[in-house]
Formats: sequence, C-alpha cells, structure tokens
Amino acid sequence: MSNASKRATGAVEKLGGKIKGAVGKLVGNDRMQAGGKATELKGRARQSVAKATERTKGKVEQFVGGAKAGLGAAVGNERVRVQGKATELKGEARQRGNR
Repeated sequence: MSNASKRATGAVEKLGGKIKGAVGKLVGNDRMQAGGKATELKGRARQSVAKATERTKGKVEQFVGGAKAGLGAAVGNERVRVQGKATELKGEARQRGNR
C-alpha cells in the first residue's frame, strides 16, 4: 500500500470515527462514542505515519541530491551537479508536502 493510499485510508477512518462518535453522542451511547473516538485516533495515527515516512524519504532524497550536486561541482561535471540539485529540490518539496 502506497503512502498516498495510507493517508487516504487514514482520512476516511478519521472521518468515519468522527461520524460514529457524533452518532453515539446523539443517541446517548457512550460505547459507540468511545469507539468512534478510537477509530478517529487510529485514522490520525495512520495519516501521521504516512506523512512521517514521506518526510523521511524526502530527507534522504535531499541528502543524496546534495551529495551528488557537490560531487558534480567538485569534478566539474555540470550535468551531474544539475541532476543532484534537482534531486535535492525534489526531496525538499516532498518534505514540505508532508508537514
């Protein structure tokens, strides 16, 4: 399962939990309300894990790209430097997109 689908699953779970909790509160069923809250928290956790995984991947991309850009600059290879910089920027964008 990709991280995007894990995030989506987490969002659906979170929403379902909110709805279940609200229905439980509306009908006066404490058990249903608590179950809804638990489902909501499980969805939030699933989303948080997916985001953290993506941030980690972004950090690795940023690091590898920076190293490749530095290597390209050191040996005078503009193509390698530019590819490295592109990878570095891609990693930064992945981290920003998963805050």
